[in-house]
Parts: sequence; C-alpha cells; structure tokens
Amino acid sequence: MLGTARPTQNSAGAVSRLQSQKTHLKGVCLQYPLCGLLNSHCFCLLKNGMGLIIFFLCAYVPKTEASHCKWAEVLKDLERIKSSKDIDVSLYTANADEDEECQELVIRCFFLETEVIVQECRIKNCSKTQDVWNIWKNGNESLKKNKLTSTKSEKCKECEEYEEKNFTEFIQNFVKVIQRDCKQ
Repeated sequence: MLGTARPTQNSAGAVSRLQSQKTHLKGVCLQYPLCGLLNSHCFCLLKNGMGLIIFFLCAYVPKTEASHCKWAEVLKDLERIKSSKDIDVSLYTANADEDEECQELVIRCFFLETEVIVQECRIKNCSKTQDVWNIWKNGNESLKKNKLTSTKSEKCKECEEYEEKNFTEFIQNFVKVIQRDCKQ
C-alpha cells in the first residue's frame, strides 16, 4: 500500500495524488522526494576519495570550542555571580599570571576559597548561593577526576601566601585563570 503512495517524476501528478491520500501517507510521500534529493547530491560526494575525506573530517574531528573546556560550567556560574552585591568577603587571590607550572595549584586555591564564599552565602542568605555552590561542586568534581599531576615547585605559593583581595578582584582573577587553563 505504501508503494502506491510514492510520487512519480511528474511533480504535478504527485501533488494531486498527495491531496487525495490520508494524512499519515502525506508524510511518507513528502519524505520520498527529499530522500531522492539527498541521495543524488550527498552520496555522489561519497563515491570519490575527496568526498570521503571531507565526510570523515567533519564527522570525527573533535570540537575545540570553549564549551568543551572542562571548566565551561564554572565559567558560566562565575559570570552569574561576578556582579553580586551581597557577597562581601576578602579572599586569598592568586595572580592570574602565575607561572604555568603552578596553574593546577592556583586553580585548586581558587576552589578552596570558593568554599569560603559558600559559607558566607549560607550565613547571609545571598541571592547567588546556588551559583556559588555550583562553582564549588563542579570544581571539586573536576579536580577529583583529574588528580594533581604537577608537583609543588619552589615557584608555587601556598594558598594562604597570596594577598587577600575583595570579592570582585577574586572573581576577575578566577575567570582569567580558568580561561587560561581552557586555552591550554
């Protein structure tokens, strides 16, 4: 029965038949010419070597956009909380331009300090408590998955050795450090 619903090459005849068919058959009839169109244009590319190369490159080359950074969700939450007026804390803040050897340790310091913000938000009932919690949770999950690979160098500081800065400066440096890690 479905075989009779296929349109012929004459599109005027196909349209008149489509109008007389049941609704569920109309979908089948409309899909048939589309399939033919795709077969004629797409699959002819796959018949030659260049078409196959293009197909595999498009299908299997990994994406390198920022959203695939392991810190993408953290960056989104940092953007949400950076303008918060009800978070007023001083935090040990690593410099955004710390030596690359120390990058992993610096990131850990930022996430440790995020726990201070979580506690402050719980006490003051901040409007951004959930976003701060998400930063802390996502950061810790990612850090657990990626065990510390760098060894502490003489160049690297302990978290408490960094200067205490206000919340705004802390978030600005945190974002810069995370973005730098995503680019590596």
